[in-house]
Amino acid sequence: MKYFLLGCAVALASTNVQAQTTFRLTAVPAATPASATLYMAGSFNNWNPGNAPHALTKAADGSYQLTLPASVTGTVEFKFTRGSWGTVESDAQNNDISNRSYTISGGPATVNLQVVNWKDLGAGGGTCQSTALQPNVQIISTAFQMPQLGRTRRIWIYLPNDYGTATAKRYPVLYMHDGQNVFDACTSFSGEWGVDETLSQLQQQGLDATGSIVVAVDNGGSERLNELSPWNNPQYGGGQGDQYVDFMVQTLKPYIDQNYRTLTGREFTGIAGSSMGGLISTYAALKYPQVYSKVGVFSPAFWFAQQPLFQYLRQHPANPATRFYFVSGATESQTMVPLMQAMRDSLARGGVPAANLSFSAPADGQHAEWFWKREFSAAYQWLSRPAVVTGTRNAAVLAFSAYPNPAKDRLMLQLPTDARDARVEVLDQSGRVVVKDKLKAGGALNVSGLAKGLYQLRVTTSKQQGTQAFIKE
Repeated sequence: MKYFLLGCAVALASTNVQAQTTFRLTAVPAATPASATLYMAGSFNNWNPGNAPHALTKAADGSYQLTLPASVTGTVEFKFTRGSWGTVESDAQNNDISNRSYTISGGPATVNLQVVNWKDLGAGGGTCQSTALQPNVQIISTAFQMPQLGRTRRIWIYLPNDYGTATAKRYPVLYMHDGQNVFDACTSFSGEWGVDETLSQLQQQGLDATGSIVVAVDNGGSERLNELSPWNNPQYGGGQGDQYVDFMVQTLKPYIDQNYRTLTGREFTGIAGSSMGGLISTYAALKYPQVYSKVGVFSPAFWFAQQPLFQYLRQHPANPATRFYFVSGATESQTMVPLMQAMRDSLARGGVPAANLSFSAPADGQHAEWFWKREFSAAYQWLSRPAVVTGTRNAAVLAFSAYPNPAKDRLMLQLPTDARDARVEVLDQSGRVVVKDKLKAGGALNVSGLAKGLYQLRVTTSKQQGTQAFIKE
């Protein structure tokens, strides 16, 4: 019997070896530093550009190779890097390339490939032509303070076409993650979304009369997975998502509202992202329902924190007046569409009307920037429509602004030109009204008697109503 079992074990081990696939780089750019470590980043490791288990081994003949575990099967997408997305491979003209793809099946295989260029060392010394619209796109800071995380980060902002001329106009704001990829091909690690071109074109065509400001936060490179999930994944990390969404609500949004002409209410504030950005956008809307009313969820990595995320949703149902736009490729992964459907269905069971839930899974969709770029226009236009709340009268949304935020003693109220005065109420976290007053446009609400903390401001005119979260300091 023991010989039989030993034979089975040997056969099983042989099967596992046979199922493995080796990826071999037969040539790399001459400029590749001799001491460089090359990595394979792909769908099998959540696109980690410097994951130690997926480092290639350099052979004496100058080639590099990596054998993937037998557990990795099916179609994989990937790219090669030197440890970061800033050093990802590029084509002969130093342009971004599409994800490589290979289907693993059957017995052992060796896949021979070549890297033509590295993004930072490619043609023209690594230079490229910026695609960001100027002056529509600006960098607020290359080292914006993130006190909740003890770090700094580059922050981008897109301003609508008429921002400089319509000086009395205020705008909705959409917050996005992975800022490197939102506006500019030169800073992207796998292509850009072209958000600036899309929104400027919509305005020019008259399809977006209001326009929107877009604020994009660069990802933290090696900290990306940590920041974009509130929960730890034992294999990949995570766990700092709470601090990250706190940073966006408590530090970044107040700065934007103070320095730019924004519509500060939740009805005019959205958040969007792809992959891990889709995960953290969904979480942010659940944690701060009084801040966000529009959520763009592109190819979400719900698998990364599946159990705690759905448990959190059960404990913190979404605000029914929140619109969620879900989109992913039909075959991006085995779990992508099922988990996206599960999230949509859970939101519906929690009270979000079907009219506030959009779901799409195009057959040709991929986990790539070109796909999200293509889908962004439809997502933006759908999210821009007012939310529907069943069972209640859907009052017109009030386009107001209240500042400063955080507030110490007073909140100044800015009303639209057709509103002379408004009833103003402050609600605490339990929903209890703690301050109320009637103010005219430009009036100030006294909040000096409130304890420090997060509150909700509700502003009502004869025909319209709007809400906003603010911090009392």
